[in-house]
Amino acid sequence: MTTTLRPSGPLRQDDGGARSRPYEVRVNSRRVGELVISAGTAFGPRVGEISDLVIDPPDRRRGRATVAALAAEEVLRGWDCRRVRVSVPAGSAGGLRLAETLGYTEYSRYLAKALPAEPPALPEGVTARPMTDAEYAAWAAAAPAGYAAELAARGMPERDAHARAVADHAARFPDGRDTEGVTLAVLEAAGAPVGHLWLAAQGESAYVFEVEVAEGHRGRGHGRALMLLAEREALRAGHGTVALQVFTTNTPALRLYESLGYRPTALNHAKDLL
Repeated sequence: MTTTLRPSGPLRQDDGGARSRPYEVRVNSRRVGELVISAGTAFGPRVGEISDLVIDPPDRRRGRATVAALAAEEVLRGWDCRRVRVSVPAGSAGGLRLAETLGYTEYSRYLAKALPAEPPALPEGVTARPMTDAEYAAWAAAAPAGYAAELAARGMPERDAHARAVADHAARFPDGRDTEGVTLAVLEAAGAPVGHLWLAAQGESAYVFEVEVAEGHRGRGHGRALMLLAEREALRAGHGTVALQVFTTNTPALRLYESLGYRPTALNHAKDLL
């Protein structure tokens, strides 16, 4: 029997080069599952993604998912993609085995934490305040560069990464520092700024987009204080959950989040398409 993909919907494209299409997984003429293939939605047109891969229960453990994923990679090669990403739910043992079998490497994780009813206290000697207009102007001018570097590291051409970072930052802050649903706070110790927090509403959760401890103040527990501040601000805004993304190469951050009770919700993997 032959496992193949058959389009189950139209190819959707936009002017920016993003495209996506749903497919059925079939064994001969029989439908046994489905998936979605996309490209250009996150890291530019050369980076593809396989998502929503589901094989019907009677056909699992027969290699259908493996063949379907390999067929999806061929579709992405035909779209001129050079890299492919998959996001595996943290509780999917089969999905994690499949990613490992096909040579994908984990590069980041989504983590989340259900918040307690009472806000956590900040460490003694540490206070927080809103970011000033001058601080926001300096931060907003520098922030896209770091995001562009992350996009380029994940496969997006540098010029496209810079343009995307600038556009995304502008879209997230239509009203600058006063954008609704956004918290920009500065952490102070002994009256001096030691770090900052960028927190925003994302669906029903609060999402930590950035925590940064200033150079010269690292290794003193300020990263933990910033995360406690994020939880306080999330509760104040009425959220019951805080979520974030962390790169697996950032071992200190992973250990910090785990010690605070954050747990994986999805594991992101990628590989180059040869």
